[in-house]
Amino acid sequence: MNTMTDSTPWYRQPLVWMLIMLPATVVVASFITLYLAIRSDDGLVEDDYYQRGKEINRVLDRDHAAQRYGLQAQITVDHAQRKVELRLHATATAFTTPPERLELKLLHATRAGLDQTVNLVRMPDGRYEGVLPALAQGRWYLQLAADDWRLNGELQVPGRSDISLIAR
Repeated sequence: MNTMTDSTPWYRQPLVWMLIMLPATVVVASFITLYLAIRSDDGLVEDDYYQRGKEINRVLDRDHAAQRYGLQAQITVDHAQRKVELRLHATATAFTTPPERLELKLLHATRAGLDQTVNLVRMPDGRYEGVLPALAQGRWYLQLAADDWRLNGELQVPGRSDISLIAR
């Protein structure tokens, strides 16, 4: 009986290291995945979705009020000077006194953590002005709102600097 014995130790066998590396790679990859999951906030899920669902009718009432007033807004965005200028027009006579302040929400299309709010103040000549925060590139949704009405629109950064918001 002739038996061959391999005198090399186990740690010099390539097959052993291949068998050890497969599970070790999975362990390292799972720690990387865990780190990415904790580190990044995708912001895609609303924390209080039920409450937001109940508020939909109230939000729709604000859109209908903007239609009744026949509201239109011309927004000029100056990224270089970080300035927003707005002119508000109404066709209905029920809209007699424009508000002193408006709120312009800049909502990022995919990342809620980037959302911004700009307070617009009415100037003596009737236009509104506000300070524009730095915006990341991409698509942004605009919501111009007062107490009882709201206008919606979109902005592409970088892109055009004149936006029209019309009640629909």
